[in-house]
Amino acid sequence: MIEEDFEVCIKVIIVGNGAVGKSSMIQRYCKGFFTKNYKKTIGVDFLEKEIEIEEDLFRLMLWDTAGQEEYDAITKSYYRGAQACIIVFSTVDSDSFEAVPIWNQKVIDEVGHVNTVLVLNKMDLIRGALVTELDADNLAKKMNMKLFKTSVKNNENVNDIFTYLAQSHMQFSRENARNSSLSQYRYVQEVGDVDLADDEDEDEEKDDEENSCKVKKEKKKKKKKKKSSNNKKLSVTFHPTQHRLRRKSSHSPFKCFN
Repeated sequence: MIEEDFEVCIKVIIVGNGAVGKSSMIQRYCKGFFTKNYKKTIGVDFLEKEIEIEEDLFRLMLWDTAGQEEYDAITKSYYRGAQACIIVFSTVDSDSFEAVPIWNQKVIDEVGHVNTVLVLNKMDLIRGALVTELDADNLAKKMNMKLFKTSVKNNENVNDIFTYLAQSHMQFSRENARNSSLSQYRYVQEVGDVDLADDEDEDEEKDDEENSCKVKKEKKKKKKKKKSSNNKKLSVTFHPTQHRLRRKSSHSPFKCFN
């Protein structure tokens, strides 16, 4: 039998305020280069990359969304079907830090709770940071999310983000499959127990019916025997009486000689 390799596709949306490095991050990850020239994303942009983890193939479909509010109506429609989310904010932009919970809520409103990570970008500018590492750590703890500290410019920790998302997706899928198998096993056990119990009840009912029939047959036999016995007794007592009656009504032979 020929074994085939199957790809697992994961839709990942990248959200956050404008100019925090979202487009640069996926360009660095997918194409391996960084450009200083900032180009505002209009609506959405799309890139994909295939990676292998533990002999499993994953195709990451990366949707880079515009961070400007005027594109909300467009970008929200591209959230649907997302299985993971990256919220990016910058060390030099305090507004992007304050907006993280807002972006998270937008994603939840459209697709529910998906695997979401936080990315503090531009760590190469941390000396003049408006958002400190401690600020980011506290926010990640408060939101109960994994935090990555990256420098897209220096290619620091960028790959780790996407590897983590793929590994998390794989682990989640395996746990779901395991839980599903356990649920099916328990269901089969429960159904089997019910069927066995039903069969036992049916067998008991059949035995009761058979025993009832036997009792009825025995009673019928006894009745027949009793009736037959009564008939025999009547014939025995009846015939002598008849005989005596006939003798009384007949002429005595002794009178003939008189």
